[in-house]
Amino acid sequence: MTLLSVNLNKIAVLRNSRGGARPDIVKAARAVIAAGAQGLTLHPRPDLRHVRPDDVRALSRLVGRGIEYNLEGNPFAPPRGDYPGFLALVAQVRPDQATLVPDSDDQLTSDHGFDLARDWERLEPLVAQLRECGARVSVFVDPGLTRGFEEAHRIGISRVEIYTGPYAAAFAAGSAESALADCLATARAAQAAGLEVNAGHDLDQANLGPFLRAVPQVAEVSIGHALIDDALYEGLERTVRRYLAAIAAASHVGRAGPTCGCGDGARLGE
Repeated sequence: MTLLSVNLNKIAVLRNSRGGARPDIVKAARAVIAAGAQGLTLHPRPDLRHVRPDDVRALSRLVGRGIEYNLEGNPFAPPRGDYPGFLALVAQVRPDQATLVPDSDDQLTSDHGFDLARDWERLEPLVAQLRECGARVSVFVDPGLTRGFEEAHRIGISRVEIYTGPYAAAFAAGSAESALADCLATARAAQAAGLEVNAGHDLDQANLGPFLRAVPQVAEVSIGHALIDDALYEGLERTVRRYLAAIAAASHVGRAGPTCGCGDGARLGE
C-alpha cells in the first residue's frame, strides 16, 4: 500500500515567522508518527527560509523503527553560511531516502523536475555519493516525462517522484483527465524501467484518492502544505489519520482495477 510521508516544512515557516522554538518541529514529528504516518520529509534550502540544518539533525535522532526519513533538496546546492550543502547534510544524517529537486532560491516552492534524458550524466556522480551514504535516491520529475528512465536506473536511481502540482490545479478546475494521463504515462514508463514511483506537491484530501486510483502502485506520497492547513482546523493527529484513511480507501478500490475518478470532488475520509 502507498505510504504517507508528512512534510514538516510549514511548521518551521510558522516558527521562523516569530522566532524562538514554537511551534516545535520535533513535537510535530512525534504527533504525526503517533497518528500512523510512515515517514517524515524535510526540504531544507540554502536560504534557510523554513527548515534549518539543526532541524534536519534533530529529526534524524527521532526516526527509526520503521519510520522513513526523506530529505529533499538540490544536489547542486553549494554550502552557504549554516547550510553545509545538500550532499554534506545527507552524509551527516544518513536519511533513508534522498529526493533530488532542481529548485533555486527564487522559487517560492518546487515547480519543475529534472529531465532525466538530459540530466542523467551530471547526476551520476552525485547519485553515487548519496548511495554511499546509504540513501535510496529518488528524483523529482515532471508529469508526462517518459524518457531517460533506463539511464536513471543504470546510474543507481531507485525512484522518481512525480510532480503533482499540475494535476492538483487541473483537479481544482474540474478537468483532471489530461493531467492524470500525463502522470500515468510517467509512472508506467518509470516502472517499465525498473523504478518505483513516488508522488507529491499540492495533494490533499480531495484529490489524493482519485490520483491513487488512476495511477496504480505509487510507493509513497509526500504531503505537507495541505495537511498542515487541514491540521489548523482539525488537529494534527486527526488530520494524519484522515489522509491515511484516504490512502487505504484508494488502495482498496484499486484492487478492483484503477479508475480515473476525476469527477469525485468529495472530501475524502469523512
